[in-house]
Amino acid sequence: MFSPKDFIETAEGLLFAVVDPHLEQGKALCFLRYINAEGHWHKQATDEANAFLYRNHPHYLHYSPILDARLHAVEVERIVRHHRPKDRFRHIMRQFRHDPVERDVFELGELLRQQGVDLNRIGITGSVLVGVQKESSDIDLVCYGSEVFHRCRAGVGALIEQDRLQDLSDSDWQASYRRRNCSLSFEEYVWHEKRKFNKALVNGRKFDLSWVEPNESDRPQHYQKLEPVTLTCRITDDEQAFGYPSVYRIEHDSIAAIVCFTATYAGQARKGETVEVAGMLERNAEGVRHIVVGSSREAHGEHIRVIHD
Repeated sequence: MFSPKDFIETAEGLLFAVVDPHLEQGKALCFLRYINAEGHWHKQATDEANAFLYRNHPHYLHYSPILDARLHAVEVERIVRHHRPKDRFRHIMRQFRHDPVERDVFELGELLRQQGVDLNRIGITGSVLVGVQKESSDIDLVCYGSEVFHRCRAGVGALIEQDRLQDLSDSDWQASYRRRNCSLSFEEYVWHEKRKFNKALVNGRKFDLSWVEPNESDRPQHYQKLEPVTLTCRITDDEQAFGYPSVYRIEHDSIAAIVCFTATYAGQARKGETVEVAGMLERNAEGVRHIVVGSSREAHGEHIRVIHD
């Protein structure tokens, strides 16, 4: 019914971004992104969103026993509108608008089509999804499935080589780094990001690619948080490195994988590379342990860093 990157709207004028494809206790797991005040939508930072709900709508604050995390959740019957990224993207591609952001979305879509991307498997999220973009807004494209995501990445790389898209400038990288507020140095952040080919510029406007699996049917097992850990390990499988969540299988005696819920570290490491990982150690009922990076929304103090020889 719901997919990560969808937005759901309530009668109180609240817009939540869906973060999990599974309902929990009849509720969609999500996080508040915008509130409507006097006819205008206002974007909310994490602390602002939590404080606002605590004061005004505490019933949307939620503890998930499956994820062992505090986030937001909306009962299905309270949802008055479901904003789907594919529908919004299709609308922009079919009905060209004069809005500068939508013009760039249209041009980017046409460039990707020329690279063999199936646009029926592309959506758009963020501010453009709900029509509250500003002239300076970025473009957040969603790719439904690994095949179309990696075709998009290859297409972006080719279009940069042809100078039909542009790589980020130093000031763009600085702005991106400030937004991420991660624990890597600026130089480390840029080194990791430049090899991902999941962000670039179209007409000077930054865009990002993210990957969502369209048929996520398996409910994740319950994991219990144990303790923060930092360790060095080798990546043995990176097939789901750009997924949501990102999953990296690792070579370790007692820990199976790194699971990452923050986009900062999606695609961060490749098979065969050695990384330093800092995150939260968790264990399920069968005793399987993994490290979560992104145990909180900002993932302060948590990271994945490739160690160079």
